[in-house]
Amino acid sequence: MKMLIAIVTAVAAIAIPFILPGTFYIGIATQILVYGLFAMSVNVLAGYGGMVSLGHAGFLGIAAYAYALLVSTYSFSPASAVILTLIIGTVVAAVFGLIALRTSGLSFLMITLALGQIVWGVAFRYTDLTNGDNGINLSPDQALVVGPIGLYFMCLAVVAVSFGLIAILVRSPLGVAMRGVRDQPRRMNTLGFNTWALRYLTYVLSGLCATVAGILYVQVFRFISPHALSLAVSSEAVLMVIAGGIGTLFGPLLGAGLVVLLKNVASAYTDRWPTLLGCIFLFIILAMPDGLLPGARRLLSKLSKMLNMGARSPSRLAEAQRGNG
Repeated sequence: MKMLIAIVTAVAAIAIPFILPGTFYIGIATQILVYGLFAMSVNVLAGYGGMVSLGHAGFLGIAAYAYALLVSTYSFSPASAVILTLIIGTVVAAVFGLIALRTSGLSFLMITLALGQIVWGVAFRYTDLTNGDNGINLSPDQALVVGPIGLYFMCLAVVAVSFGLIAILVRSPLGVAMRGVRDQPRRMNTLGFNTWALRYLTYVLSGLCATVAGILYVQVFRFISPHALSLAVSSEAVLMVIAGGIGTLFGPLLGAGLVVLLKNVASAYTDRWPTLLGCIFLFIILAMPDGLLPGARRLLSKLSKMLNMGARSPSRLAEAQRGNG
């Protein structure tokens, strides 16, 4: 069944650009992939590492700015800019991890928020480098791929590879150790595991995944401004993870699809789409506190049990009638 679902999902994802009417909806599908990958990076940290960050948009913005500056100001080729951006994003995540992991819990949340705000402030005030609130635009020849369909398939390929690597990581001994530190840090420390090193590795891997999302972000929008590093973007990513199902593989993509569709489609019909988004999240928290994906699985399990009980009832009735006869 899982293999069948995976095949159907893959076929549907490949067919989307040829089914959707117009480039607008293809662009929305591409944005879902980009924000879905960004939400997956948050899920690596929060879902498997047990550490919630409110400054994760800093990695996305740093990667987007690094790529934009490398190709526009320093005349690097797009391919070499991607490689250098991945290195820059990993180094920044390694440095930020040394600062943030000095604490845990609420203090960790506040430190990540502070780090994110520092990065946002630099992008907003350092106008000689970042052009301030006006941002940096990319020309078509400075992007890896041009055209809505090409962008969609590039993002789909990157997200598919990232999804597969995260799935392998989660099912590996390292992933089991990461979840063990998340759930029972003292017991894992007693068993001889270096809990700080595991948390640090989780943080760096999460930052690397967000860096990849930042590269895709600047490819899709061909523009980067301080807004991409704001607290609102980090908060939306956390909401995507919670709505889809924290600690699940496909949940962040589902949550990203929900948020992006509401922002781009519902906003065309009403100016109060944030209120609608808040009501939907409130319903999810009350009805499905563990997220849409786990909630849907639980609902399908209940329906399956009810159908099985309904199928058994006529047979039991027939047996009882034969026994009476």
